[in-house]
Amino acid sequence: MRLIFQTFVIISLISLTGCEALKYRPVDAREYPPDPKERVKKNIEEGRGFRLMGSTNKKSGDFEFASSNPLWRASLDTLNFMPLISANYGGGIIITDWYSENNNPNESIKISVRFLTNEIRTDAIDINIFLKKCSQNQSNCTINQNNGNLVAELKSSILKRAARYKKEKIEKNKKENPYVGIESVGGDAPKAE
Repeated sequence: MRLIFQTFVIISLISLTGCEALKYRPVDAREYPPDPKERVKKNIEEGRGFRLMGSTNKKSGDFEFASSNPLWRASLDTLNFMPLISANYGGGIIITDWYSENNNPNESIKISVRFLTNEIRTDAIDINIFLKKCSQNQSNCTINQNNGNLVAELKSSILKRAARYKKEKIEKNKKENPYVGIESVGGDAPKAE
């Protein structure tokens, strides 16, 4: 078995040396600028390189990492005063535990936020608020869904914060790499001049 593996490795290495991409190609240092930013700019202009998770063609099923998604971050920051039961980025849902102010166990609130898209717009999130009212002895409780003014205020707060995070991310991206276009989330589209 070991002989077969060694033979396979040797044949693979021999066949790879015939690949054009692996062949040695002499390079004249005068053709490439010494500044890394200038080299990046030249490579982008010539169409060289590759992209990792930064495609400008976004589809509805694509999700960014949770820490770089402004809508997700804004939702967590807005709900940070409440204990969370579940925060599942892959499933696109945040569920808080029952919360009551001033240690009032007779009235509690629970919030669930469902993410429908990564884009920052009013229909990107679905917020449900549940109110639990109990009798004095905690034996008789009723739970009602409340989708009134509080939902609108919460959604507005999340969207404003997400827009601010996105703006900060764009500004930071511009400072770190001035040769990258603004419209690119991943930072790989050439800047229009």
